[in-house]
Amino acid sequence: MTVPLLSIDGLTKAYPGVVANDHVSLEIQEGEVHALLGENGAGKSTLVKMIYGLVKPDSGQMRLRGRPFAPPEPRAARADGIAMVFQHFSLFDALNVAENIALGMEDPPPMRDLASRIRAVSETYGLPLDPFRTVGDLSAGERQRVEIIRCLLQDPKLLIMDEPTSVLTPQEVRILFETLRKLRDEGTSILYISHKLEEIRALCDHATILRLGKNVGECVPSETTAAEMAEMMVGSALQAPERGRRAFGEIALDVTGLSVASPSAFGTPLRNVHLAVRKGEVLGIGGVAGNGQDELLAVLSGELPAEPDAIRLNGVAVGHLGPTERRRLGLLAAPEERLGHAAAPDMSLTENALLTGSVRENLERNGFIRWDAARAFAQRIIEAFDVRTPGPDNAARSLSGGNLQKFVIGREVLQNPEVLVVNQPTWGVDASAAAAIRQAILDLAAGGAAVVCISQDLDELMEISDTFAALNEGRLSAPRPVEGLTVEEIGLLMGGAHGMEVAHV
Repeated sequence: MTVPLLSIDGLTKAYPGVVANDHVSLEIQEGEVHALLGENGAGKSTLVKMIYGLVKPDSGQMRLRGRPFAPPEPRAARADGIAMVFQHFSLFDALNVAENIALGMEDPPPMRDLASRIRAVSETYGLPLDPFRTVGDLSAGERQRVEIIRCLLQDPKLLIMDEPTSVLTPQEVRILFETLRKLRDEGTSILYISHKLEEIRALCDHATILRLGKNVGECVPSETTAAEMAEMMVGSALQAPERGRRAFGEIALDVTGLSVASPSAFGTPLRNVHLAVRKGEVLGIGGVAGNGQDELLAVLSGELPAEPDAIRLNGVAVGHLGPTERRRLGLLAAPEERLGHAAAPDMSLTENALLTGSVRENLERNGFIRWDAARAFAQRIIEAFDVRTPGPDNAARSLSGGNLQKFVIGREVLQNPEVLVVNQPTWGVDASAAAAIRQAILDLAAGGAAVVCISQDLDELMEISDTFAALNEGRLSAPRPVEGLTVEEIGLLMGGAHGMEVAHV
């Protein structure tokens, strides 16, 4: 019998209050694409961190090609042929591609030689890169290429990929899959983590499903439906969001001729943006990362000032108002970056609930914080959005990414906004949680709220949006009804296809 590339036997890792991995066992064969599936908090991240040497297991063992494998640090894992592309890119915007790649190498060659290797490897695998381009000028898809090429220069035997398509257009996903299939055919094994189950079915040869830290099953994705895999992940049938019929009311959010410079040297200025969202309507805004999404959310939330009349809320000019004043009037927002922007990492969930909920939830009185009320609000969010945490006194950074996302979205939804602006509402969230968040957004709209959903997940936009517009290089296309639009058309708009109709430009 062929010896597996990597065999994991009974790995266990516990943290205070939670067992992240509970006697997990699995095998990854040479030259296969192996999916690792599970809800947020199921233990996927902890498992791959143990493989990569970032976390030491409490018990159990791993074997690499039949030999004991226990990397004390990532450097040792890389030396044994393990490479990892993380969900969050670790690149320096001010450096060029070659300089960023050199930083991740133990003994980088001269820059000229490294640049030649980058060109050769990137062209071989269909991921062309200019080694001397500044990373801050690259699109999200090109940044991911940098991370992948950095790994491929190590000649890995096992490539771990965590949510690799979350920031890519459909066209970029196809290119990535061609690259991964080429690597597989050359003998490289790939451990692939994704919540996009149709992608798993199209790409992966085998799948292991984790639930509450345990291995609860395996399957061949091509022979298993997405619904069946989702049911294995959550332990019950997955309920798809229900749109229902709803009538649109008057315009709640009206943006006219909005032009704003980006506060970041590598950001994207907004150029003459026009949009109008009615009560009960969900406007979906698609775009490849780095085309002005962060700036749009910041200017709508009040973090970036604008001309007073450029933004009107229920007919009232609010462009000059800050976030607190806009929240008081009913305009709430949830940014993409969970830790550090939407939530303070070292503050408790109670304190994080207070940060944005103090005005609308009446969590302060006569200059004093009503801590009991703040804690009750945090507990209400935890229960309503099934946030997996021991309690509201736990720090935000103690939650898995998906559970923190549920908390952030729930915090805004439960304040009953008149207008809600969200950026990447289900980024890095499992299928069950994503369905719950999308249903909450649809329910909010059904109750009369206007919603602006900025997302790079095309399936999400098609599922919950009534109208669609594409953001490209800071310009917003003319809104179009979602009915009749194809994913391919949306992908082309997001990629800035020639001839894209742009409103008022």
